[in-house]
Amino acid sequence: MASDNSEIRYLAPPTVDVKKKKYCRFKKSGIKYIDYKDATFLLKFVNEQGKLLPRRLTGTSVKYQRKVSRAVKRARHLAILPYVADMLK
Repeated sequence: MASDNSEIRYLAPPTVDVKKKKYCRFKKSGIKYIDYKDATFLLKFVNEQGKLLPRRLTGTSVKYQRKVSRAVKRARHLAILPYVADMLK
């Protein structure tokens, strides 16, 4: 009886979060230039409201995050991407 009380039982097995290592997709695939005219590619770095996603979510390096932000801003200026959107994706 004493061994039954000391045994810890869980309703569900405890989950261990295994985080995938974030990587810069530009460094991995060797992309040097980010084209501001490619709206489908730039949509990967923008959320539903049209805001830029931060580096901590995308895993992009500092150098390429600046290039992505510049490309998104240029695309917005030329009306390729919207400044503000409701459910963009």
